[in-house]
Amino acid sequence: MLKSSQRRIAAGALLAAATMVVTTACGGGNGDGGSKGKGDLVFNGAVNKVLNASDKKGGELKFIGSQEADSWDPQRGYYGFVWDFARYYTRQLVTFKAAPGAASTELVADLATDTGKVSPDGLTYTFTLKDGVTWEDGKPITSKDIKYGIERIWAQDVISGGPIYLQQVLDPKAEYKGPYKDSTPDKLGLKAIETPDDKTIVFKLPAPNGDFLQMLAMPAASPVRKDKDTGAKYGLKPFSSGPYKWQSYTPNKSIKLVRNDKWDAKTDTVRKALPDSISVTFTTNADDMDNRLIEGEYDLDINATGVGAAARQKVLQRHNENVDNPQTGFIRYAVFPQTVTPNIECRKAMIYAADSKSLQTARGGPQGGGDIATNMLPPAIKGADPKADPYGKLSGKPDIAKAKEALAKCGKPNGFKTTIAVRNNKKIEIATAESLQQSLRAVGIDAQIDLFDGAQTSGIIGSPKVVKDKGYGIIIMGWGADFPTGQGFLQPLVDGRFILQSGNNNFSELNDPAINGLFDKALKETDPVKAGELYKQINTKVSEAAVYLPFTHEKNIIWRSSRLTNVYTADAYNGRYDYASLGVK
Repeated sequence: MLKSSQRRIAAGALLAAATMVVTTACGGGNGDGGSKGKGDLVFNGAVNKVLNASDKKGGELKFIGSQEADSWDPQRGYYGFVWDFARYYTRQLVTFKAAPGAASTELVADLATDTGKVSPDGLTYTFTLKDGVTWEDGKPITSKDIKYGIERIWAQDVISGGPIYLQQVLDPKAEYKGPYKDSTPDKLGLKAIETPDDKTIVFKLPAPNGDFLQMLAMPAASPVRKDKDTGAKYGLKPFSSGPYKWQSYTPNKSIKLVRNDKWDAKTDTVRKALPDSISVTFTTNADDMDNRLIEGEYDLDINATGVGAAARQKVLQRHNENVDNPQTGFIRYAVFPQTVTPNIECRKAMIYAADSKSLQTARGGPQGGGDIATNMLPPAIKGADPKADPYGKLSGKPDIAKAKEALAKCGKPNGFKTTIAVRNNKKIEIATAESLQQSLRAVGIDAQIDLFDGAQTSGIIGSPKVVKDKGYGIIIMGWGADFPTGQGFLQPLVDGRFILQSGNNNFSELNDPAINGLFDKALKETDPVKAGELYKQINTKVSEAAVYLPFTHEKNIIWRSSRLTNVYTADAYNGRYDYASLGVK
């Protein structure tokens, strides 16, 4: 659920136990978690419940956003909003249930007839495809199309940036080289996936993994038809297996999806496909975006990162019936690449010097930003300990004495120079960087801020070489669980085997054999509680490595237009609205 503008995700059901709590300070509580609004509209009216339920079809659903996708290619996209939006034009063997709140985390059949048959040893998964599932040109979707789509994950030299769980699980020795280097006639040489006929697909795991079905629910497991694959350009116009197809796309400007008349609703129990068309407009001015939402020009922010500071008070005081304040399941943080700042004491100095209350305020305060985070496991993940505070961040104050002590130990008693990398189109992240910059200055650490194009994340901060060459000692980012386990949240961030030369998410380049080994043990553990104990150990070691400075467990104030129907937040999409269920009046 990436990294990024939300991850960020798709799919973590992080806050299954977290009913979204609202206080009276948030626009006037009425005792039921919301405030009185206009008609059926109420504050928090779509948090964990359906607001304006309707099956009426028609109209245009209008998104606006200030952040482009990392990629619309299902095997490459890793932003959370991309995973949510991709359900308009992709399908998988299994997917998440269309339901509000925690109920959304249940896996249900999608292209497959059921959620698979698993062998007693947990090594073999067999699926049968439904009758009548087709591509946008009417040709049947076959098991070979699903295999080919998954194989594209291996082509990291061409298809970079997306999650690589399936590659790690099915081919841990990296023996397969991807379809573009595949010497077999049909380019289907990955031995771990068998397609005995067009309706049957079999996965052979070298070792059990309790989260395998979760991985198959990701967009990365979507089918791609070989004759429609355009390699690195596929994200410009993906070929649809879902209810909508791409009509037009101008990067950084606009998208238009229209109905796929070859999609058969009888084969799809998840996607409602209510609007006739879906549009997305991109802008670089987040404040202008908020104003256009308030004016009713658009229905919702595709990025779902929340109303900005400039409009927040106006929204809460005058339009609170049009907003929700859900927990998102994301942690927002700074990460310290070890290639740029190799000395652990220098990294500790930055953590101690940070003003956690100021950082929380920069992100929007307790309501618009979230609770102060002290470590890198969200509360709803088994093994998490929200009270674990190794650097004393819950005090809300910097520890200047310990910061200076750490600077002395790292041989830089008067401080040092570094650079903070932050996306240029995220005002809240820039504000966070400025807050951190000011805190570090107090102990002599001179941190210059470098703004980079957020749409180029995978090739900039996702490139360890670029990070080192630019001297990015601090990267401002965020992450939501890909699925609700320690594997689904932490592994891409801290397992050394997940370091990639492009599209990397282990920005710190942490590669600790002890951490990697604990992951191996946790993945084989079928008891979630025992697995949680292992993830707790991993989290402790991550804190000890001093490569992360967590800021907040994120909450957002998100806008929804009065004409939206069937709108609700889903834990499976990190508290974002379930896009595939939305309609418009």
